[in-house]
Amino acid sequence: MDVIIIATKACTHRMNLEKELEHLQIPYHTCFVEDCVDLVQKFGIRHSPNLVVDNEVVFRKQPSEIELHAYFGAKT
Repeated sequence: MDVIIIATKACTHRMNLEKELEHLQIPYHTCFVEDCVDLVQKFGIRHSPNLVVDNEVVFRKQPSEIELHAYFGAKT
């Protein structure tokens, strides 16, 4: 499973999302909007943060713990 957080460098929610993914033991990497213009265009990114799983945007906002558990619980 390929998990990417796409966020601005100033996004205050990014660190929370990273902590939640780490808590769930979900490997991920972070791409910053400022550095990944190709991904911004590809996925139509307009807000921050975004969570992309296997080349599909699954959250275009800061998901709650419940949403993350439900989504990744169904994937494992």
